[in-house]
Amino acid sequence: MIEPRDVLIIGEHRHGDPRLVALETITAGRRIADALGGELVILVPGHGVGKIANVFSRVSGVDRVITVEDPGLSPFTPGPWSAAISSIAKRHRPAVIMIPGSITGRDYAARVAARLDAGLVPDVTNLWTEEGQLAAQRAVLGGRVQTAIRFSGSGGPSMVTIAPGAFPRAVVGGGSCTIESAKSAISVQDMLVSVVEVSAHDGDGQALAGAERIVSGGRGLGKAENFALVEELAKVLDAAVGASGAVVGAGWRSHADQVGSTGYTVAPRLYLAVGISGAPQHLVGMQGSDYIVAINRDPDAPIFKVASFGIVGDLFEVVPALIARLRKTSA
Repeated sequence: MIEPRDVLIIGEHRHGDPRLVALETITAGRRIADALGGELVILVPGHGVGKIANVFSRVSGVDRVITVEDPGLSPFTPGPWSAAISSIAKRHRPAVIMIPGSITGRDYAARVAARLDAGLVPDVTNLWTEEGQLAAQRAVLGGRVQTAIRFSGSGGPSMVTIAPGAFPRAVVGGGSCTIESAKSAISVQDMLVSVVEVSAHDGDGQALAGAERIVSGGRGLGKAENFALVEELAKVLDAAVGASGAVVGAGWRSHADQVGSTGYTVAPRLYLAVGISGAPQHLVGMQGSDYIVAINRDPDAPIFKVASFGIVGDLFEVVPALIARLRKTSA
């Protein structure tokens, strides 16, 4: 039984592993569960989810795991997932429902909120409680403004999606809890859409989200061919390659590489920005990085306001010199 003060998190998974943002959502959920005096419960929808449920049961901070098994839940379509999650929520009435801010999470979150007549705040970057009510922070206007929103005591659950990179990842292997099973109410109407074919694609941001180091390039590179400099530097640093929205918009890189409010939120140990001026839309996606190094010829570029270290200079001189020095150091 889920109690009215408990926090329910949707345990999204991919290829047999928890999504990275799901582990970040668990960290956020543990904080709120402690503040409300409730338990942190993970709901794992899918078909054949026994193995991934075991993984979630060993995540630090998790009190219970509930599985919902149905062939209609795999592969993902929003109808069955919305039905399964909302039926469990209606039955048990948790205080808070947290959904990972993945591509799929953003797809079904609003549908679940509509079924539950619940308030929903998307892309949350911080959470706390005020007078027993959930409060959340999110960026608006392309990251230019940070807003604080407090839920009212309407009787329904408070719902949020967690922005990727906003919270540290919970540790797999630091806990142990029970696993329960539950039945969901999925109707024929929920199954009107089905997946008939899956085509190869260029990823969903997992490489960026999980990277300890990221080298990103911007319009300062001048043309797509010059992105080879960013790729070479990333190779030396054993880093993932990212890009600004302007670069993706110009067709130089795919959306899977985009960092920012309309791309992916990242929080690596090191973020190296090459030729990126630092538009608010980009800054909101990477300013949670531990260390930010910016290379830009404009000393007034906004990127320098959030940078830990800044290099004012021509990137076509600075980057080759940096690559040479790094190779010499590692030799």
